[in-house]
Amino acid sequence: MTYRGLILDFVGVLTADVTDVIGEWCVREGLPPQAWHEALTLDPEGRERYLALEAGRLTQAEWNRHTAVQLGLADADNLMGRVWADVRRADDMIALAVAARAAGMKVAMLSNSFGLDPYDPYAHAGVWDLFDVAVISEREGVAKPDPAIYQLTLDRMRLTGADCVFVDDQPVNLPPAAALGITTVHADGDPGYVGRLAVLLGLSPAPGTPRAV
Repeated sequence: MTYRGLILDFVGVLTADVTDVIGEWCVREGLPPQAWHEALTLDPEGRERYLALEAGRLTQAEWNRHTAVQLGLADADNLMGRVWADVRRADDMIALAVAARAAGMKVAMLSNSFGLDPYDPYAHAGVWDLFDVAVISEREGVAKPDPAIYQLTLDRMRLTGADCVFVDDQPVNLPPAAALGITTVHADGDPGYVGRLAVLLGLSPAPGTPRAV
């Protein structure tokens, strides 16, 4: 199979794993290491607020203010940026994206946003220039796993599902892509998965770029 397009998630694909980094930030703030995760995913109001942020119904600045109160923090200024300041790029995946584009493939980012202002996580990671197409949920008003955002990505790439491979670290985001005929790859944290992806694409990662850990 010859693929013509590569679609990449951001967190956990183009970044190294964020769990420890965010846990360490929580501890520095005097919070339990799991406080951030619980606030965004387990608390019902926090979860709804985060979904609103993803879909652009809430600005990042507004979200910062609400979430600082939820966590019991006095300072809401650039909360998202402070939490993410030490998150690192996944250099091997970035090298593979560069190689794919150099080989003539269209490369897209399909990301559920967590705001762009005042903190732009994509600029912080230096990944904007990697892509022919960037589909960010905040800008579109729809987020993964809604099938509409996958079709939108294909339309902007001007490719069919069968032409493309999609990589995401969240299993729930893979079936809607597969339903459109896209080959899916789970970024499961296995250090060898980027190499296997390169083989699938018929590419080799750039030398000297081990996976960020």
